[in-house]
Formats: sequence, structure tokens, C-alpha cells
Amino acid sequence: MPSRDAVAQRLRAAGCVFAEDEADLLLASAHDDDDLEVLVAQRAAGRPLEHVLGWAELCGVRVHVDDGVFVPRRRSELLVREAVRLASARSTTPVVLDLCCGCGAVGVVVATFVEGVELHAVEIDAGSAACARRNLARLGGVVHEGDLYAALPASLRRRVDVLVANAPYVPSDEIAFLPPEARDFEPRVALDGGPEGVDVQRRIVEGAVEWLSPGGHVLVETSERQVPLTIAAFEAAGLTPYVVTDDDLAACVVVGSAVPVVRP
Repeated sequence: MPSRDAVAQRLRAAGCVFAEDEADLLLASAHDDDDLEVLVAQRAAGRPLEHVLGWAELCGVRVHVDDGVFVPRRRSELLVREAVRLASARSTTPVVLDLCCGCGAVGVVVATFVEGVELHAVEIDAGSAACARRNLARLGGVVHEGDLYAALPASLRRRVDVLVANAPYVPSDEIAFLPPEARDFEPRVALDGGPEGVDVQRRIVEGAVEWLSPGGHVLVETSERQVPLTIAAFEAAGLTPYVVTDDDLAACVVVGSAVPVVRP
């Protein structure tokens, strides 16, 4: 096989910032020289590394990522950490709902770290829902295909303890400025948050109350500049919000409950 340096040089010439790390992953994934050539050529052409490999990693947990599916970002580790903390605090088997789940990564990681979770996920994109089913199957999770709460069975009403959502929050006019990896290879429905970037967030928060259990929480990943809009959506829905940030991850999550909460 070509050397690591040779592969990294090709990737670097194609604009891959972490060329050496990516070269290691591609070399480890390739079965032979021909397979490696296909993988390197795809990556050099701009295809997301996770689509080339067929998997992504979040909080140390590997999940399948099929072509055309939203790739989990490392900043979602903050969303996962908060969800794990809240789910672990429940005195009974926690019910976790992952909305706009994509490949299902957030829910899968939460269920991996919190034993005995009853896991549900919702995804509107058919290809992404199929990928999520593959990931949730080993945990006994259920993927509901459709538009947010309309996809859920009535039996989940008032039972959800932790509702997590990495909903699309890129303003529509800014989609064109995203890196090609996202703009050209991921579903627009997973990126486009409407004119202000919070249209889907507002729908999630507005409808959450009738699905939450007593003391249940809603967690929504957002951007720092959109925090005021996200908070306003929580308050309009009668939820008491607080904000959690992680500068290292450049991550921001708004957490809300139907009752006053004590900030961590």
C-alpha cells in the first residue's frame, strides 16, 4: 500500500486540514491497494470523511453514517453530556426522545452511558431514518419516521424524561456559505433552520410540554448568537430555561423544564 505520507500528501493537496489523521483512518479501513485508491479519491473529491468510512464517532461511541446522512459534530458532545446527567438522575427507567435524530448518534450515546434507557428517535428524512434504525437496533431503540411529534405514538405522551434535539439551526440564507462537505453531501432538511435559524427549534419547544413527564427536560443545541431566540422560544412555551456552554467545543445548549430547575 502507499505510505502514510503519500496518502496524507494527496489529502493535504485536496484541502484536508487533518490530512495525517485522515490518512491513518483510510489506511486502516482499506482492504487492499485498490480499495484505498477508491477511498482516497472520494475523500480528495470532497466527500465527507465519515461518509467515506461509513461511520462517525461521538463521545467515543462509533455509529454508522450512510451516504447523504447528517454527520454528527463533536460539539454535540455537550448535548450528550447534559442529557446523560439528567437521564441518570431519574429514579425510574428514563425515557429518552431524540428529535431530528439524523443517524441517531445523540440518542445512541446517551443510551450507551445510561443503563436501561427506553430510547425513541424521530427523523423526517427516509435515508437518515433507515441509518438511525441500524444504529438503534442494538439498543432496542425505536425510530419513528415523520415530522417531529406527528410521528410519535400517543402512548409516549407525558412519559418523556429527556428530550434532546440537534435540530437544524443554520439560517436559510447562510446555507450557501457552509463548507461543501455539509452543503453538498448532507440533507438540506438537516441544516436549514429557516430565516433566523430557529424555526424547527420553536416547533420542538412549543410542542414539548404535552410529551414531557413530570420533571422532564428539553435540551436543544443552538449557536451562541441564537441563544436569545432559543431562550425566547422556551419562555413562550412556559418552560424555564438555562444555558450550558463549552468553549473548547464551541458548543451551546439550552435546557428547559416545565417546573423551576436548579442550575448545575
